[in-house]
Amino acid sequence: MLDLSDAHTEVVGLAGKRAIITGGTTGIGRAIAVLLASEGARVFICGRDAQHLEDALARIRQVGEGEGIATDLADPDNVAAFVDKAVAWLGGLDIAVVNAAIAAEALSDMSEQDLRYAIATDFTAYLLTAHAAVEKLDGQGDIVLIGSMSAHNLGPHSTVYAGIKYGIQGFAEAFRREMGPKGVKVALVEPGKTGADMQLPDIPPEKQRAMIHKGEMLRAEDIAVAVHYILTQPNRAVVQQLTITPRAQAEE
Repeated sequence: MLDLSDAHTEVVGLAGKRAIITGGTTGIGRAIAVLLASEGARVFICGRDAQHLEDALARIRQVGEGEGIATDLADPDNVAAFVDKAVAWLGGLDIAVVNAAIAAEALSDMSEQDLRYAIATDFTAYLLTAHAAVEKLDGQGDIVLIGSMSAHNLGPHSTVYAGIKYGIQGFAEAFRREMGPKGVKVALVEPGKTGADMQLPDIPPEKQRAMIHKGEMLRAEDIAVAVHYILTQPNRAVVQQLTITPRAQAEE
């Protein structure tokens, strides 16, 4: 038998792992949930739309085991409630993927109400979900934050979204250093332009498909594979930050 001990590091299996995914009903979150479920993880997801939730759960249950709730994480009370319900159904927690986010316009184009909602969803809920997950992970496990390449492309039309994602980037690095000695791995994935409902109505589905074909846009499944890679690394290794851009995406 060939000795392949130095050909590859050990790979951590996901079978039996218990995972929560916020924003798991559409786009990147849904793709992550389906892939993890197909690998044997039990997943609990949330999203704001009940119809999207049922559609996502139907797909997840074709390949594995999953449950979820419709909720709006912009309400801070809903974050802890979601994590509590998830852990009760899962019987514990091994993985938390913090993904739920909405698009935001330039600061001067947004009302104060819309600005507050974007901050509550894209930043406050991220930190509250991570905080709730830490308490449930019990000294071991993974937290994966889904950021954005917008943190690197600080354009005039993305001031709010880019500012929030820049903040998530800094939080993720510091959080990784905080939690590493406590047994919890923290990683940040920063996708470039990705086909999803978030691109609507500016980029309709048919145009998204064309951009994906030309390498100007990623598929949500591309990001799911990156998360899978992070979660299957040996316990000693943390993928602190992983950026994924379409091959032909122009700078914004």
